[in-house]
Amino acid sequence: MTRRTVLVVAAALYDAKGRILLAQRPEGKSMAGLWEFPGGKIEQGETPEQALVRELHEELSIKVEEFSLRPVTFASHAYSDFHLLMPLFATESWDGELVPREGQSLAWVKSSDLHLYPAPAADIPLFDALSGKTVTRSK
Repeated sequence: MTRRTVLVVAAALYDAKGRILLAQRPEGKSMAGLWEFPGGKIEQGETPEQALVRELHEELSIKVEEFSLRPVTFASHAYSDFHLLMPLFATESWDGELVPREGQSLAWVKSSDLHLYPAPAADIPLFDALSGKTVTRSK
């Protein structure tokens, strides 16, 4: 069976204390209640960086400059009905106050505590990468 590939992009926003922002998926959305990095779908003709700048403004009311986004890692995960490919970028720089525009809750989390927050399966390897947890795969 061939699954469609969905391209999304995510951001690890770091505050002055080195904590990372997580957003909780609101009621009514798929995977409601799970915690994830802010971001979203890459639209036709957008680079991942352009999509992330747009998504962060739409979701959180902040302005991020493309040049401040540093690629960190990516996730590739097969869900039952699609395959998700998600690059993760990091930044400590944005303009504006964080205002959750989509009804989501926000939490600033130490990297060592990321795994305390239930997350979509695709986000777990990203949590691993940012928390310094090494992952071994069975063959």
